[in-house]
Amino acid sequence: MRVLGIDPGLRNLGWGVIDAEGSRLSHVANGVCHSEGADLAMRLLSLYRQLSDVVGQFSPDTAAVEQTFVNKDAVGTLKLGQARGIALLVPAQAGLSVGEYAPNKVKKTVVGVGHAAKQQVEHMVKMQLPGAEIAGPDAADALAIAICHAHYIRAPGAMMQERRVRA
Repeated sequence: MRVLGIDPGLRNLGWGVIDAEGSRLSHVANGVCHSEGADLAMRLLSLYRQLSDVVGQFSPDTAAVEQTFVNKDAVGTLKLGQARGIALLVPAQAGLSVGEYAPNKVKKTVVGVGHAAKQQVEHMVKMQLPGAEIAGPDAADALAIAICHAHYIRAPGAMMQERRVRA
C-alpha cells in the first residue's frame, strides 16, 4: 500500500510518500510545496497544483493529513485551515480515502511521546525509513503522518484477519 502523508502549511506544505507492506515500511519520496503568489488565492492555487502533481506522480493508495490545532493567532489558524482544505481536497479529488490525525497522535505513534520535539520526530522517521534523504522539517512531519496512517490503517485489517482465523 502506498501512503501519502501531508503536513499542511500555507507557506510550506510538506509531503511524504511511503510504501507499507505488512509491518515493513519503505521510503518512496518526500518534499515541500512552497506557495507562490502575491495573494492568498494564488498561494492556495499554487499549493493545489503542486500537490496535484505529487499525487499524479506517485499514485498513492491512501492519504493522511495532520489536523489543525488552534493557536492564539485566529487569522493564522484560519489561513492554515485554508491550506489544510487543499491538503484534503487534492487526495479526495483523486479518489483516495483521507485519514486525519492530531499532531500528538502522530508524535506518540512515531516517537512514543505525544509532545516530542521536531528533531525527535525527524530522528525517528530516519530510523524507520533508513537511507531517506529528508527535504526538511515539514517533509519529516509529512513522513511521520504517513507512518502513523500506515500503522492505524493496518490495525483494522489485522483485527479482521485475526477474527477470521478464530472463526
